[in-house]
Amino acid sequence: MDIVHLLVKTLENISSRYAPSRILTFNSAHIFKTLQLIEKKGTVSRNLLSSELGLGEGSIKTLIKHLKMEDMIRTTNKGTKMSDKGKSILTKLSLYVGNETDVPECSISIGKFNHAILLKQMKCEISSGIEQRDIAIKNGAKGAITLTFENEQFLTVNTNYDSLQNETNIKKLLVDRLNPIDNDIIIICSNDSKYIIAELAAKAAALYTLDNHDKHSYEI
Repeated sequence: MDIVHLLVKTLENISSRYAPSRILTFNSAHIFKTLQLIEKKGTVSRNLLSSELGLGEGSIKTLIKHLKMEDMIRTTNKGTKMSDKGKSILTKLSLYVGNETDVPECSISIGKFNHAILLKQMKCEISSGIEQRDIAIKNGAKGAITLTFENEQFLTVNTNYDSLQNETNIKKLLVDRLNPIDNDIIIICSNDSKYIIAELAAKAAALYTLDNHDKHSYEI
């Protein structure tokens, strides 16, 4: 198993049930966002995790328990902190998963709330974008679009069509916030009710893409 699959599998293991536990309401995308939140804040409370992840108190308690069992976090009187192992996993993931951003409603979005995530040098892993869309929908999104970045253009998969040729403001926003380079891909997921659903769906689609890759450009 190569390093990319191992990283994704680690997140999946944390979000798996430990018999005889009940069915979980969180998945690897929630784990990924949890690690990102802890990295950003340094220390997080259960209330903050509940608010940011859209999960109830019981689910957050179980999520923290699973993270501790995998030695990904440390709990203190001040809250939850990242362990060295957690930091290592997130650092390695950042070699493949780039910047993320919210995206205003525009011609390429299909919902009120939209979240974009960049995957580095993964153009060769995208056949049509249908798989990413299906994973996003499975995770609650209204839909998703996958774009490739080439020659300063955001192209529809397997075409030379610049999807943002008439959306100069959106194009500038994505370039400024995501910092894409040639052969990167951008997955944008949408939802009409909650932004967190669009964000988690985008993370799920990104992790799916990594887990199903055949080759990559970065080595750890």
